[in-house]
Amino acid sequence: MAAVTRSWAVEQFWRIHPWLYRVSGGRIGGRVNGMPVLLLTTTGRRSGERRTNALMYLPEGDACVVIGSNAGEPQHPAWWLNLQADPRATVQRGRQEIAVVAREARGEERARLWARLVHTEPSYETYRKRTTRQIPVVVLEPAP
Repeated sequence: MAAVTRSWAVEQFWRIHPWLYRVSGGRIGGRVNGMPVLLLTTTGRRSGERRTNALMYLPEGDACVVIGSNAGEPQHPAWWLNLQADPRATVQRGRQEIAVVAREARGEERARLWARLVHTEPSYETYRKRTTRQIPVVVLEPAP
């Protein structure tokens, strides 16, 4: 898939996607561009309200790896800012919902996961080139 640019149409797709995913148990919207999709629910850092985003992910053992590309925009996605304020969240894969704790991958782990990601979905490299910020590679591990 070609890398997308944020637009009204893209925003609308990602706005309705969590609803379709949730009501279908992931049968609708469970994959985008060949990558699996999960629903990530975080706590808003300012509002304290629960916020849900549909995100493509890489499975990594029991964990899921999500990428804060924000289509190469100069700012981090809100879900990542929320996780920085409170790393506890919920992930829904299909009909299964689990509590997770987020952490940012660094060093060799980040390089390895980034290479896997770009191999799976090359548009992420385009997003990297669009921005001067380092795109977060976030590991969502099951909560203890």
